[in-house]
Amino acid sequence: MPAKIRLQRHGKKAAAYFHIVIADGRAPRDGKFIEKIGTYNPTTNPATINLDNAKALEWLNKGAQPTDTCRAILSYKGVMYMNHLMGGIAKGALTQEQADAKYAKWISEKETKVTGKVDKLANAKKDAYKNRMSAEAAAKESKAAKIVAKNTPPAVEELAPVVEEVAPVAEVTPTPEAETPQAEA
Repeated sequence: MPAKIRLQRHGKKAAAYFHIVIADGRAPRDGKFIEKIGTYNPTTNPATINLDNAKALEWLNKGAQPTDTCRAILSYKGVMYMNHLMGGIAKGALTQEQADAKYAKWISEKETKVTGKVDKLANAKKDAYKNRMSAEAAAKESKAAKIVAKNTPPAVEELAPVVEEVAPVAEVTPTPEAETPQAEA
């Protein structure tokens, strides 16, 4: 009975999360399993992984073979590195104290990277929010200015009395020929 460390899918369509389980290699993906050792949620950023490292290491030492995705998860959480260090202890290349010191150093560096990524994502989210709000405020001000311009009547200039200079009209004097004789009565 070859044991496998693999994922068991749960959740809705497009919102999957997985249980990390130890199962018989012949069992179906979501079928019978021996033991649940953790969970994996890839929908979050960074992915959320809850894993019992001691159980996973124990099963690796018993000969359980992880699938490719589970191998990546175990490597990310440091289980594969600890298995590697345990092999060095078994060969006599390391002492338990040296292995523990290397593992603790690796874990602290990994946590620093993860918290750095989380902080970077949070800052990027805040910056994007600020940019959206400033763009929205600018658009709101421009719309308000357009509305004010539309609702105010055009400025009527004060009309100053316009004095038109008219050319002097020459007085017309009647000419004697133009006079008509009046009938004498």
